[in-house]
Amino acid sequence: MPRGSSPKRERQYEHIKESAKDRGESEKRAKEIAARTVNKERARSGESKTASRSSTQDTSSSRRGGQRSHSGSEGPTKEQLYNEAKKRNIEGRSKMDKSELKRALGR
Repeated sequence: MPRGSSPKRERQYEHIKESAKDRGESEKRAKEIAARTVNKERARSGESKTASRSSTQDTSSSRRGGQRSHSGSEGPTKEQLYNEAKKRNIEGRSKMDKSELKRALGR
């Protein structure tokens, strides 16, 4: 978290990071998701010095609540499918491509 961030934003960051890890994201990816989300919220509420147009005019991440995740024909990412296959102990998952992972997971 950036220096000078509030305790509320610290809690928000940790909560988002843990949620992402629970969904099967890697530690690195979970940190990135949490940091981007919290930074966007800080920009929307005027807590940061600079803010992009999308940060201030787009639907807030807290309001959106995952609305855009897994949308369209693409579905979950290969990494997400791999992590789910790892949880289920599916053999040969490391050599599978995205469509094979989907099939192995029954999707």
